[in-house]
Amino acid sequence: MKHKAIDKWIAGFLKQQPPRAKSIVMTVFGDAIAPRGGAVWLGSLIALMDALKINDRLVRTSVFRLTEESWLHANRSGRRSQYSLTSQGAKRFARAHQRVYAPASSAWDGRWIFVIAPPALSSSSDRNQLKKELLWEGFGLIAPGVFVHPGSKEAAVSEILQRTGNADHVFVSAATSLSDITSRPLTDLLTHCWQLEGVIKGYADFVKRFAPLLSLLQEESDLTDQQAFVIRTLLIHAFRRVQLHDPQLPAELLRADWAGVTAYDVCKSIYQIVTPQADAYVALTLATEQDMVLPIAKEFAQRFNTEG
Repeated sequence: MKHKAIDKWIAGFLKQQPPRAKSIVMTVFGDAIAPRGGAVWLGSLIALMDALKINDRLVRTSVFRLTEESWLHANRSGRRSQYSLTSQGAKRFARAHQRVYAPASSAWDGRWIFVIAPPALSSSSDRNQLKKELLWEGFGLIAPGVFVHPGSKEAAVSEILQRTGNADHVFVSAATSLSDITSRPLTDLLTHCWQLEGVIKGYADFVKRFAPLLSLLQEESDLTDQQAFVIRTLLIHAFRRVQLHDPQLPAELLRADWAGVTAYDVCKSIYQIVTPQADAYVALTLATEQDMVLPIAKEFAQRFNTEG
């Protein structure tokens, strides 16, 4: 039975690559909770995480830490607790959503965005936070306080500067190569600022792990709703971990056989297969503690072009 084969695949994944509780909680919030309003009762979250073999103690510790880090806000009603995304957390999840679920754009106008943060204009903690956020967004570090990325990143940069309080402390500009001046081309920054070997290996490992699962799912299967939820969560969790290290450079700056394309296609195919049942499982679990389960918001309805 395919049912048992799916269970075997899930058990093997959890044994070989057991996810950290806090990180997998974030994945569940981003993939299952944020699309339905961004709030969940603790009991429902514990039930969802139990399917992923994360016990209630680890769930409680994880949401406590995420609350301390301003990702989540706790609302108490008697002895019950509900956790919702903060406005800051929602914005950060929105940025992550675009990275994970949307295909990379191949269009590039040849512009590079530079962010320059002079040491004297902000505190060391502000600079460190800015550096962390820009590197996560895929910017490369040319020199201390000088960051660069090819392509359109205006919206992301604006949100980062506002949230980190650095809008008045840094310089942001766009640049292109000057054809009438002899110099090294800006494209040489690819090898100077980004180490893509690890990203390529990450994508290759992802395909090696999930391609057999795709073949299994494409056959006739008696997949359960819970299995679908677990598979989708592990899928996005693994894909997101690779994406965090991918600077998402324009396609025309990458090699023609860029490994991220194959990985995205595998992820998309599995996601589309399991999503109807996974969504049903999430809705049923949330309904145990709330009278009305919100439908999936329109901005999330086209994850990998799936129907909401």
